[in-house]
Amino acid sequence: MKWIAIVDDDVTNLNIAGQILSKNNMRVSVMKSGTALLKFMTENNPDLILLDIAMPVIDGFETLQRLRIQEEAQGRRKTPVIFLTADQDIATESRGFEMGVSDFIRKPFIPEILLKRIENAAEQQAQINKFETDATVDKLTGFLNKAAAAEKLTALCNEKRGAMLMIDLDSFKLVNDLYGHEMGDRVLAAFADCIRAELPDGIYGRIGGDEFLVFVNGLTRESDAAAFTVALNRRLLKCAGELMGENMEIPLGASVGIILTPEHGTDYSELFNMADKALYHVKQNGKHGYAVYGKYMDTPDPAVNIRTVSMLLDERTIPDRALLLERESFIYVYRFVMRFLLRHHCTVCKVLFTVSAEESRADAVTEEFGEYLQNTLRKSDLIMKAGKNQFFVLLTDVRHACADAAAKRAASEWNKRCSENPVSYDAELIANPEK
Repeated sequence: MKWIAIVDDDVTNLNIAGQILSKNNMRVSVMKSGTALLKFMTENNPDLILLDIAMPVIDGFETLQRLRIQEEAQGRRKTPVIFLTADQDIATESRGFEMGVSDFIRKPFIPEILLKRIENAAEQQAQINKFETDATVDKLTGFLNKAAAAEKLTALCNEKRGAMLMIDLDSFKLVNDLYGHEMGDRVLAAFADCIRAELPDGIYGRIGGDEFLVFVNGLTRESDAAAFTVALNRRLLKCAGELMGENMEIPLGASVGIILTPEHGTDYSELFNMADKALYHVKQNGKHGYAVYGKYMDTPDPAVNIRTVSMLLDERTIPDRALLLERESFIYVYRFVMRFLLRHHCTVCKVLFTVSAEESRADAVTEEFGEYLQNTLRKSDLIMKAGKNQFFVLLTDVRHACADAAAKRAASEWNKRCSENPVSYDAELIANPEK
C-alpha cells in the first residue's frame, strides 16, 4: 500500500485528493501547511508527497528546499515530491523541475491523471532507490560496501561520540576450503546477522571478504566492547554449528579492533588505520578477542639480525617427537611440506586414525591416543586432530615398500595396550613415479 502525504491550504482540495487516493487503496496523510509537513517528516517516511505551491507563510518552493535540508541532516533518502498547482506558467514549471520535483499535477484534479502521475512517480523513485542500493550496499550481507561505508563513517566520526569497530572473522578461509564457497557465503551472511543482533543501533560496512566496520554511537566504555566481543563469539559459534553441524571443528571466532571518537581523533582515514592496528594486535595475541587502540601499537618491531632470528627458530626447546598442530596451523605447514616433498620426488603417506571409545571417556581416550602418536611416530611426521575422535597424520618421505608399515605398527601397538579402545585406520599413498 502506497503512503501519500498531501499538503494544501485548501480543505476542499485535500478532501477531493484524499477521497480519490483512499478509494484506490492508498494510505493518506493530509496537512494544511509547509510547516506542518516539515514537522511530520521528522518522524515519518511516506512514499510520495503532493505539495501545493501557492500556500501562505512558506510556499511550496521554500517548503521543498527546507525538506531537502532536513532530509540530508537526518541522513534520509529524498522523498519524491509532486507539485500541485493551478498555474499554467512555464517558468513556474521550469523552476520546479530544477529543484528536483518528480512531476506537476494541475488543479482541479482529474482522477485518472492524478493516479497515473502518482504511479509514474512511485515507479521512477523505486528504480532510483534500486540503483542507489546496488551502488552502495553489499548484496550478500546487506551492509554498506567499502566506498559507501567510508563516506558514511567519515561524517559520523566528525559529528558523533562513539566507537568504530573493525571486525575480522577468524579462520574463515577454512570454511571455503572444507565446505565450499556456497557455505562460506552462508557463514558470512550469518556473521553479519550476528553483528546486527549484538549491535542493533550500529552503522555497518563490509570492507573486505571477511572484514567489517561498525560505528556505534555512544559506545564509550571498554567494558561494553568486551561484553560485545564475548557475546558475538558465542552467537557466531551457535550459528556456525547450525550451518555446518555441531561437530564442526573449525576454530571460527571474531577479532575486534576498536577506536574511540573523539578521544582518538575525528579523521576517518587516521581512525581506520588505528582500528586496523588494534585488530592486528588481537590477531597476534590469540584472536577471538578485542583491543582498544593504544599508542604502544605504533611502536615498530626491534631491529633483528640473522643470528637473532636463527636463535628464535632453533629447535633446542622443541620436544623430540612428531609435531601435533592445530588445524589452522597444520593446513599451511601441510601445503608447504607436500609441495616440497613432491617436488623432490619423495613418497608421502596420509593416514586417518579413528579411536573407538565410550562417550563418557571419548575425550580422555582421544587425547591419550594423540600423545601416543606424538611419541611413536618420527619427529618429521605431522599430526592434526581431524575430528572428535580422529587424527590425520602425514608420514613424510617414506619408502614405497613399507609406506603402510608405520601406520600399521602404531595401530597394532596401541590395540595391544588398549584393547578396550581399539584404533582403526585408512591410509593413502602418494608415490612419485620419478622417485
